Amino acid sequence: MGLALVGAVAGPQWDPVPVSDHLVPATSDTTVHGASDPGAVGEVGEFEVRETPVSIPLDGTEVGGLLRQPLDAQGEVLGGRPGLVYVHGAGTGKSTEAFVESATALASAGVVTLVPDKRLDTYTTRDRDYVAMAADYERSVDLLRATDGVDADRVGVYGESEGTWIVPIMQAQDPAIATTVLVSAPVVPPRQQAAFAVDNYLRNTGVPDQVFRAIPRAVGMQLPGGGFDYADFDVRPWLEQQTAPVLMAYGAADPSMPVEQGARQVIADTAVGGDDAPVTVRFYADANHGINVPTPTPGGGTEMHLHPDFARDVATWVQGMPGTADAEPRIAGAQPNQLYLASAVPQPLWWGNGDIVVGGVLVGVGLLVAGPLVWIVHALVRRVVRPRSAVPAPRLGRGLRTALAGLGAGSVATMVALVVYLLAVAQLALDYQRDDLVVQGGWVGVRLLGVATAVAAALVLRRVVDGRAARRAALAAGADTGPDGEGPAPAAGETPDHVVVARGWPAHLTFWCVVVGSLALLLTLAYWGVYQLGI
Repeated sequence: MGLALVGAVAGPQWDPVPVSDHLVPATSDTTVHGASDPGAVGEVGEFEVRETPVSIPLDGTEVGGLLRQPLDAQGEVLGGRPGLVYVHGAGTGKSTEAFVESATALASAGVVTLVPDKRLDTYTTRDRDYVAMAADYERSVDLLRATDGVDADRVGVYGESEGTWIVPIMQAQDPAIATTVLVSAPVVPPRQQAAFAVDNYLRNTGVPDQVFRAIPRAVGMQLPGGGFDYADFDVRPWLEQQTAPVLMAYGAADPSMPVEQGARQVIADTAVGGDDAPVTVRFYADANHGINVPTPTPGGGTEMHLHPDFARDVATWVQGMPGTADAEPRIAGAQPNQLYLASAVPQPLWWGNGDIVVGGVLVGVGLLVAGPLVWIVHALVRRVVRPRSAVPAPRLGRGLRTALAGLGAGSVATMVALVVYLLAVAQLALDYQRDDLVVQGGWVGVRLLGVATAVAAALVLRRVVDGRAARRAALAAGADTGPDGEGPAPAAGETPDHVVVARGWPAHLTFWCVVVGSLALLLTLAYWGVYQLGI
């Protein structure tokens, strides 16, 4: 109960707000209407596509890229075409591997596309500067505007996932950007999106309710080693400066994005400035984060490929400007079903610094190893140097050695079991699978180990209290408590285990190392919810 209370007050709870007012698409048909010149809107597959590697100069370096241009019947580059520069999502991104289906399909419909390589020398897990990244991608916009066959006044930007935090910066700083396509846009800050995604993934795996308390404690804390300042980046001030039309696209089967909330927020924020930045929203049935859907293969299996309507809609929207910018329906496609709002993540208090969390575990494990190791070394040295010494060998009292070993081993075993459990659940969540034996049975197993460890701690405490009480009784009776004051001096062949707690400095050191080390691990386990009792 004490550990449960400590775990409850040591950090924030998790209580996301349900979505009560859902977006309702006007129609399930995602087709984009209202093209200003329908005859100028090409269809996907209408043109042959030429792929040309390019080099894009940046400050202090350069990156490669892949330019895709539509060709006429004579194999010449079409003139006066709109263009799109692609902005990568999280992780690495080679132009030869990223956006292949999308960029090729749009080019085959008459849109010139440029996919640059992602700059990685200034991009790490800990440090990312979205404003600087926007400046880098702007170089690709300049290159595309100067490309043969491209109408420089009709060049837009296409961003996916993390890239949708960058695209609004580009458009705000370069109002000449004609269109912006935001695909799977989180819109909310990265920390909020991460908590939202973890919540959704965990719900899909069917984990016990107690596990959800770990979300704000993991996502809300300052991560070990520092950095990650971009976790609280807010794109809304940039959205309020938009002047170009916006096309938003989401996969209705994407659990990682707040699809309804994101669409509402972009519609609201782009209207703040009063400039012409109309928003068109499309939800694609059964599509995932990359707007891909399972597609049958000749061998009877399935592969993930771009939703068949997506490239058509983007191509029509881009080529049909300005008529398609505000054409009805504004919101169309599959019915989205966002269960909870992505909101500010509560910040942990005592364990708010990840270095403290990791340090506590390392210190705990270090003490558990150090104490017994010192005792073993002392015993080996004593055996070699003073094999027949009259000084009694270090010892722990009767029953204390077993209880102490159970406490130390149990705390480590529970910590290891918790880590293994969380990794197994994470793998299931990423694979979007359920396994009740793992998520339910595994949690029960972790908690049972935790209870057994708490029992061992209680036995240690009881043995110490009993030993102290026996010692006080012996002193009150006038008995000799022995040379170290821990118990009565033994008669020949007699072992006073009923009053001995620890004898000799190695035993005392081991006792306190195990107790303090285990306590550090138990408090950490309580923080992560192993000892929850509904409080």
